[in-house]
Amino acid sequence: MIKKINLGVLISGSGNTLQNFLDQIEQGKLNATIQVVISSKPNVTGLDRAKRHNIPTMVVNYSDYPDIDSFSNAITAELDKYPIDLITLAGFVHFYKIPKKYKWKVMNIHPGLIPAFCGHNYYGRKVHESVINYGAKVSGCTVHFADNVYDNGPIIIQRAVPVFDDDTPNSLAARVFQEECKAYPEAIKLFASGRLKIEGRKVRIIDT
Repeated sequence: MIKKINLGVLISGSGNTLQNFLDQIEQGKLNATIQVVISSKPNVTGLDRAKRHNIPTMVVNYSDYPDIDSFSNAITAELDKYPIDLITLAGFVHFYKIPKKYKWKVMNIHPGLIPAFCGHNYYGRKVHESVINYGAKVSGCTVHFADNVYDNGPIIIQRAVPVFDDDTPNSLAARVFQEECKAYPEAIKLFASGRLKIEGRKVRIIDT
């Protein structure tokens, strides 16, 4: 039995990934409690999703802060109010500078196969547009531990999808998101069960 894990979820928009977590929890597939949802933007749908489930929410508005350090410190101050085992970046489009106490306790999901089509300003639709314009035949999603470099931390899980000749950014995004909905909860469960071992750039999944 995997122990229940306490999550902090950082969002910037619709909260589709958050909704996937909520659905997985309600279906008994993910043994987790979402302690707080923090948004980098006000008045987004993701906050409404959290409130409907009586989850505490907070807005740390990126535009209110002069630099990354003060923005990140404000997020950390909010997270510190809750018993957080793992911080999940869920469509969070800004840089969060991770303090030492949360090292290897922050996960991100990227809608592409890192190290391709990733880094600063590669998020959401921009990733899918770039994949299609480049003529790539395969795309997918990557769940990785976040560090203090964009899309750089050790990879936990990748899931691939084909790119079709008639794909649009929307059609490719939908196919990739189906895999995101499987990969992210799987990575969280592996973390909760203590089965992830970081060895340099590699994450080894330990057999039980």
